[in-house]
Amino acid sequence: MLLCPIAIAAAVSDTLGKGRNITDGETLVSADGTFTLGFFSPGASTKRYLGIWFSASSVAVCWVANGDRPVNDNSGVLVVRDTGSLVLLDGSGQVTWSSNSTSSSSSAEAQLLNSGNLVVRDGGSSSSAILWQSFDHPSNTMLSGMKLGKNKWTGAEWYLTSWRSADDPSLGAYRRALDTSGLPELVVWQGNVRTYRTGPWNGRWFSGVPEVSAYKNLIWYQVTTSPAEISYGYTSNPGAALTRVVLTDTGMAKRLVWDSGARTWQTFYQGPRDLCDAYGKCGAFGLCDAGAASTSFCSCLTGFSPASPPAWSLRDTSGGCKRNVKLDCANNGSGTTTTTTDGFLLVHGVKLPDTRNATVDMSITVEDCMARCLANCSCLAYAAADIRGGDVRSGCVMWTDDIIDLRYVDKGQDLYLRLAQSELPVAPSPRRRPFPTAPVVGASAAAVAAVVLIVLLVVLVRRRRQPIIPGKITDPIVCFNFEHFRLP
Repeated sequence: MLLCPIAIAAAVSDTLGKGRNITDGETLVSADGTFTLGFFSPGASTKRYLGIWFSASSVAVCWVANGDRPVNDNSGVLVVRDTGSLVLLDGSGQVTWSSNSTSSSSSAEAQLLNSGNLVVRDGGSSSSAILWQSFDHPSNTMLSGMKLGKNKWTGAEWYLTSWRSADDPSLGAYRRALDTSGLPELVVWQGNVRTYRTGPWNGRWFSGVPEVSAYKNLIWYQVTTSPAEISYGYTSNPGAALTRVVLTDTGMAKRLVWDSGARTWQTFYQGPRDLCDAYGKCGAFGLCDAGAASTSFCSCLTGFSPASPPAWSLRDTSGGCKRNVKLDCANNGSGTTTTTTDGFLLVHGVKLPDTRNATVDMSITVEDCMARCLANCSCLAYAAADIRGGDVRSGCVMWTDDIIDLRYVDKGQDLYLRLAQSELPVAPSPRRRPFPTAPVVGASAAAVAAVVLIVLLVVLVRRRRQPIIPGKITDPIVCFNFEHFRLP
């Protein structure tokens, strides 16, 4: 993306108040100089848009006001009206974009903050109420301090929307939102179709993106669940490099970090990262392994086989897998007693499956979760919901529907899959403890020596008591043959 050169006004300010406007060629610059607001033309386009970008990199546009209604020439002007609205006008005076904010006073003003957030305040001080802010209306970029999610009180949602193309910042085909129907997880949508998901939040990271644990020196993440909202965001550490998350026009989510030495953006993360990140690639009860190209990356979980072997032979694995042996589980009429011979198989190191139809209880232990799942004939798998305790997991997520979008990942979590008893691996028999032969052999040899010594003493005593008759040999000394003594 290339931008037309921007002429910076001699007097740079971060605030636009009553009686002043921003015309094409003029800018607002945040107090610390990190962000700039002005007019730009993306790529090969000659149309003009009002946007915010990183001052160090004019190609890094973070927010666009009039993506769907560009100004066709350099006649655009940004003003704050007496009503409290921030308004973009074209050369004919037509409104091409408005914040639609209202003020109880005539002193409203717009300010570009150091965070890159453009705010409209009801008054001239930093403590004045915020009437509108660009962070509540994201484009294709997420900055530090922004959030994705849902306001439970108003129903408002915050999500990213891709550009149509590198030359056109109007609404594109993809959006990235926080799915709050189960455990919170980030999902990329193409229309109404899921194309990629990060895996659910586990208290430390999204389970399919463990590499973010290496970003501790750069940013820290937070997921908020409260009566007011469910949201996800990140905050840059003081002095850390500039960073942003962009949803590209091809549906790729990228974490980009500014390399000031090379003056370029480095890609730290992108999702989807490989074929196994394509949503539901292996179908229900399928498991994707990015290192198993010879099997088309997909296999069925233990206890399952391809639902359509002909389709799998043609490498169409979207139909998933079917269970080999029916589960053995029955409830009595009142539902208070469950009879089952089923068990659980550990599936280690995976991105947890889609949780939108799962049941979540953060208040119980993993052991209680297992018991609850086993007592519920509809429960097909369970896992810990929170891994912040290290080896001591907590919380419970149970699946009662198909296991979808399961893959191996580094530092993945443990999933416990319910199987019929006959499908479970045979538990190894306890190893017999080796018999301690050395002490026994030693003791036996000592016993033999003692017997030999006693016999010799008896013979010697008898011999002394008996008179010696010349020429006659009586009671000769017996020589013991040790072959007659068998060690036990």
